[in-house]
Amino acid sequence: MDLDKLVAELKEEADRLGRAIAALVGYPLSGGGKKTRAGRPKAATPKRRKRGGLTPEGRRRLSIAMKKRWAERRKKAL
Repeated sequence: MDLDKLVAELKEEADRLGRAIAALVGYPLSGGGKKTRAGRPKAATPKRRKRGGLTPEGRRRLSIAMKKRWAERRKKAL
């Protein structure tokens, strides 16, 4: 086998591996081109949702229900 041919094949293999690694890592092989920033675009930022609050009546009902539940648990524990 010719030495020049062997060197040329090894260089081609090195180029192919370099492109494969660059594709897997996500970096461009050449230094040219526009660089992009990773992350979500500004237009895609999530809007804050309004949270529903409890009314005083609902809070009272929830308090009574939880006190009842805790009392039942205490009975079962003893």
